Amino acid sequence: MRAARLHRFGGPDVLQIDEVAWPRPKGDEVLIHVTASSINGTDLNLRRGGLGPVAAGLLPFTVGFDVAGVVVDCGPRVTAFRPGDRVMSLLGHRGGGAADYVTVRQGRVGSAPHSIDLEMAASVPLSGLTALQALRHAGRLQPGRPCRVLVYGAAGGIGAFAVQLARILGAHVTATARPSKLTFLRDLGAHAVMDSADVTWDGAHEPWDIILDTPPTLSFQQVQPALSAHGVLISTRGVPGRARDAAALLNRRRPHFATVRTAERGIDLGLLTRLIDAGELHPPLDRIFALEDISRAHQYAEGDDVRGKVVVSAAR
Repeated sequence: MRAARLHRFGGPDVLQIDEVAWPRPKGDEVLIHVTASSINGTDLNLRRGGLGPVAAGLLPFTVGFDVAGVVVDCGPRVTAFRPGDRVMSLLGHRGGGAADYVTVRQGRVGSAPHSIDLEMAASVPLSGLTALQALRHAGRLQPGRPCRVLVYGAAGGIGAFAVQLARILGAHVTATARPSKLTFLRDLGAHAVMDSADVTWDGAHEPWDIILDTPPTLSFQQVQPALSAHGVLISTRGVPGRARDAAALLNRRRPHFATVRTAERGIDLGLLTRLIDAGELHPPLDRIFALEDISRAHQYAEGDDVRGKVVVSAAR
């Protein structure tokens, strides 16, 4: 089968298509015939060598951290799925999605939405779960509770899901991006849009209860004047990068800083599926590339024109 793999780190051209052995499901694993995977910041960072020297021990590495496809075989302990099921999955740190087949433990798999095709469904797991968990778990955003949310860097995959989910959960949503992408943010349902370069943190605006930093580039010290008394800065950076951010994270009585580490919660995947099938949530698909063109897909995903998600199709 085909697999898009890294043998060294660098630019998009280091990705190559290899012929590798089929995986076989064991225990509670399902074998998924991959229709498509998506490109996430994790893929780009790993390919560049941004995970440090420890990542060198992973090579050769098949990229792709989420997939959508069809179950074709099941391990002996699988109870939740059977061949023919349309599914999507968050794969975790071992990757493997940019290939023809992948094995995944059934706890990481959810039913794909019926109302969209599998190439669009591939855009959902990592970005959708990250946005949902950032808002509901880290930000404690609940329906019926008045809340002002700023999504900073809202035109990417996580941000585009977050704008929609925050509005669905009843928040007033301000979204930022480059000027050329502000219409895209309005179409997602943002109540207000701003050029990221024009955002000020001096408290001149009505304070936000949640600031979701998707690039992530903000510090708690920088944004603190723009937060409400119980507001929180949520970063997609796994570990606080500044001492004051770390101190805020450790303040359990009034946490003003939080990080989000995406978890493969089946209940959260199920909620995303229900929202999509109800027509409330729309996966922000920008462009689809063929698996053979994955280098070009990575190059495009690193550019300034992306709106939402870039998907890599393994369909022949």
